[in-house]
Amino acid sequence: MILDMKPPETFVTQRLRLRLPALSDAAAIFHTYASDPEVTRYLIWQPHKEIEETNAFLKRAVDGWSTGNEYSWVITSKESGELMGMAGLRVRDFKADLGYVLGRPFWGNGFATEAVTPIARWALAQPHIYRVWAMCDVENAASARVLEKVGMKREGIMRRSQMHPGARQEPSDSYCYALVK
Repeated sequence: MILDMKPPETFVTQRLRLRLPALSDAAAIFHTYASDPEVTRYLIWQPHKEIEETNAFLKRAVDGWSTGNEYSWVITSKESGELMGMAGLRVRDFKADLGYVLGRPFWGNGFATEAVTPIARWALAQPHIYRVWAMCDVENAASARVLEKVGMKREGIMRRSQMHPGARQEPSDSYCYALVK
């Protein structure tokens, strides 16, 4: 944990605004992606069945900023303010791992790459961060493309490394991607 590291609370790109999550985002998150089995298929958690699950997740996301080792941003449209998804950065010692999710209506438009790129670049620019990395299920070709467009290199396959309960009930093989300095 790096106590003196504080990422920007907001990232603004050509089409997106990434901002701090708020408890008031629960309904939009639940309806946009958290309750959608197709969206959550390759994530490490199951779709939310009740909005209370989303409320609990948001409380953890908001609290993460105070612990100094986990940061989340809500991805919104810069033009309309519509909630599109979320991105997160978890810092452990000299490395940081990325995660992201977008609602189905926003797939295939380059939004994930646009959202994750400034987070990855910011993290790698920190003097004490030497590795920014992410994993994705080997069957999740869209996520692999996002990580490659961010500039990450595929380092290999981690066999039976993650549970993706929306896809199968046993550990999955995952690609490991990283940017290093």
